[in-house]
Amino acid sequence: MGLFKRKKAAENSERVLPKHIAFIMDGNGRWAKRRGLPRKFGHREGAKTFKKITRYCKDIGIKNVSFYAFSTENWKRPKDEVDAIIELFREYIIDVRNYIGEEVRVLFLGDKSIFDDDLRKKMVDLENDTKDYNRMTMLLAINYGGRDDIVHAAKTLAQRVRDGKLLPGDITEEMFQPELYTKDVPDVDLLIRPSGEERISNFLLWQSAYAEFYFTNVLWPDFDSKELDKAIDEFNHRQRRFGGV
Repeated sequence: MGLFKRKKAAENSERVLPKHIAFIMDGNGRWAKRRGLPRKFGHREGAKTFKKITRYCKDIGIKNVSFYAFSTENWKRPKDEVDAIIELFREYIIDVRNYIGEEVRVLFLGDKSIFDDDLRKKMVDLENDTKDYNRMTMLLAINYGGRDDIVHAAKTLAQRVRDGKLLPGDITEEMFQPELYTKDVPDVDLLIRPSGEERISNFLLWQSAYAEFYFTNVLWPDFDSKELDKAIDEFNHRQRRFGGV
């Protein structure tokens, strides 16, 4: 183990690490605009930050990380920006093969049906190829919406009721959870949104019921390991009662 990893391991032994951190990768467009660049350049810089933060989370021992890459509402953006984001996503699927050797499980959250057959197959293949890895689970939300996630789960349970396999009165939270896109991943402990906005924008609504929220004015392309450490330190100062006293 290198000096950096030994140092981080010592630091982390003295603080509680969230089991699941969710990131809303916001501020890419503004980052580019401030530099007189097209918004798509901000998304490319944001993709670099995404890779750095993923690796850092793995190095310090975070077991589950989620990233909000593209929402169901983002299709309303200008076509050239949407095309640039989808192209980055294609590049990511190729590049993420590097994570396979690092024992990182990859899951894609959201409705895959809207994508072409080739891209959808690459997503499914990557999920299957990494399904047995357990050092960290990385979830990438693309064409994802929290309300859509809940509706998707409700439709699945409704179909079981229609088929006579389940009574409406028997439906519980424990039954609902496995039908969400996140399935066996634990709920969010810490949700981080850079860029100064203070809302969760339809991201992991069910899973963030008792999450701690952390907002910062730093734009996502400028978000780094030091900023993440600040968020985790703040998390350690929160009192999590989960409705109790």
